Amino acid sequence: MFSLTQLIRRSAQINPNGIATSMNGRVSTWSQLLSQVAGLAGGFRQLGIKAGDRVAILALNSDRYYQSMFAIPWAGAVNVPINCRLADPEIQFWLEDCQAGTLLVDRSFADRIATLKPKLPALKQVIYMDDGEPPHDFISFDPLLSSTPASDAGRANDDLAAIYYTGGTTGRSKGVMLSHQNLVSNTLQAGNFIKVSDNERILHVAPMFHIADGVMINSCAMVAGSNYFLPSFEPVAFMKMVEEHKIQRMLVVPTMINMIVNHPEVASYDLSSLTDIVYGASPMPEAVIVKAMEVLPHTRFYQGYGQTETSPFISGLAPEYHTITGPLSGRLSSAGRAIPGVELAILDENDEPVSSGNIGEICLKGPNVMLGYLGLPDVTEKTLKNGWLHTGDSGRIDEDGFVYIVDRVKDMIVSGGENVYSIEVENAIHKHPSVAQCAVIGIPSDKWGEQVHAIIVPTPGATTDETVIMEHCRTLIADYKCPRSISIQDSPLPLSGAGKILKNELRRPYWDKKARSIN
Repeated sequence: MFSLTQLIRRSAQINPNGIATSMNGRVSTWSQLLSQVAGLAGGFRQLGIKAGDRVAILALNSDRYYQSMFAIPWAGAVNVPINCRLADPEIQFWLEDCQAGTLLVDRSFADRIATLKPKLPALKQVIYMDDGEPPHDFISFDPLLSSTPASDAGRANDDLAAIYYTGGTTGRSKGVMLSHQNLVSNTLQAGNFIKVSDNERILHVAPMFHIADGVMINSCAMVAGSNYFLPSFEPVAFMKMVEEHKIQRMLVVPTMINMIVNHPEVASYDLSSLTDIVYGASPMPEAVIVKAMEVLPHTRFYQGYGQTETSPFISGLAPEYHTITGPLSGRLSSAGRAIPGVELAILDENDEPVSSGNIGEICLKGPNVMLGYLGLPDVTEKTLKNGWLHTGDSGRIDEDGFVYIVDRVKDMIVSGGENVYSIEVENAIHKHPSVAQCAVIGIPSDKWGEQVHAIIVPTPGATTDETVIMEHCRTLIADYKCPRSISIQDSPLPLSGAGKILKNELRRPYWDKKARSIN
C-alpha cells in the first residue's frame, strides 16, 4: 500500500522517542508528532473538512507546516501548497481553480487575506498557523492539535493526495494532481538514489511549498529522521543552523549553493556535519559545483532532475560523478541517469525513439507520473500521449545512460530554481497601455543561472522606461517572474511566416557563446 500517513506511523513505531521536528524551542518526538497529526486531523474534521476537500497552505517553512502536510491526508483531504512568492491575483487564481475551502496561513501573509477572501466564495475558513492571537476571524492552529484524535482516513494508492501548481505555456498555471502512489513511490525512488538513512538530521531550507522539498519531507518521515526548519534562506542563518544542530542533509537550489560557498564568512562556521547535499530545480553552473566541492570537501553532492508532473525526481547524478579528474569525470554537465523505477526515452515528434546520442524530447514512464492536470483533460492527454509523459525538455542520452538536457521545448526560463513561463510575464507587460509588442526570454546570469529579460516595442507616440514597466509587473505577478532587465526598441520584433515572434533570433546574441541554451 502506498500511503503518506503510513510513513509517519512507521517512524513513530521504530523511533518513538527520537526528535521528529524542532523549531524555536518547540521539539516533538515521533510519538508526539503522530498524536499531533491525528489531533490536527480531528480538528480539521470538526471544522467540516471532508474527504477530497482541498486544504491550501500559504506559509514559510515551519514545524507546523510539516504537521499539516500529514494531517491533511490523515483527514482524507488534499494538500495544496501555495507558492508564497506569488502576487495576490496569482494566489487568487490557484485558490479558485482548486476550490480550496480551507487555507492555512502564517503571520507573513495574514494581512493579505482580508483582501483575498471576499473574492473567494469557496474559501470557508482560514487557520492561523503562528504564535499569538489570530488576527481577523482566523481560527487558531495550536488548539486544533489537541482536538480529539481522528482515525486515519485510509487514503492510499491512486487517491488524490496533493495538487501542486506549475506554470503553463498557455498563460495559466496548471494544477498537477499527484496521488499517494505518486508521492510515496518517488520518495522510495529518490530515497534509494540519495541514500537517505535512519535518524538523519535534515534541514528544510528550500521552500516547503515546492515539490522538491516535498521529497525531503517524505524522506525524513520514511527514515524517522529529525526535521529542522529555516523559514527562508539566508546564508548566515543557514550556516549557524548547520553548526548548531549538526545538520547532515538538505536540498537546495544552485543559487543557494552559490551564495553559501562564496560567502565571506563560510570558513568561520563548522559545516563538517553536512555529509549530503541534494540540489536541483535548475541547472548548476559547473564553476559553482566545482567551488562547492572545494569549500565542502567532506560533502557528497547529488544532482536531481525532475518536474512537478513526476513527483518530481526523474534522474540523478550520483556523488562519484561529481569530480573533474579520473575515469568518472566529464559527467558534471549531465543530469545523471534515470532513478530506479523510471524508464527514460528520447523520442522524436512522432513519439519514435531516436538513435543513441541524438536529440529529441525527454519522455518517461513510471509510478511517479502524475494523475493529470486539474480540469484540463486535453492538456493532460497531450502531455501523457501514447503512455509517455512528455517533459517538454529536449536532450540526449549517451551510451552509458547519462541524460544531457540541451534546451527546453516549452518556453520556460529557470531563474534561481523557479520556473518562469514567458507568456505569463508577457501577459502582464501587455496590460501596460504603452506596450505594442513584447517578448520575454531568458538570458545568462551568473547569480540566477538565467534572468528574465523583456524586449519591448512601444505603441506609436508612447514613451516608457524600464522602471515603469518593472513596477507595473510587480502589481500583477510574483517578483521573481518580473523582468530583471528590459530592452526598448522602435523596430518591430522579428516574426515568422505564421506571425509568431522568433524568439530564437532574440536569444541568439545572448547565448551564441554558450555551450547550451540554458545556463
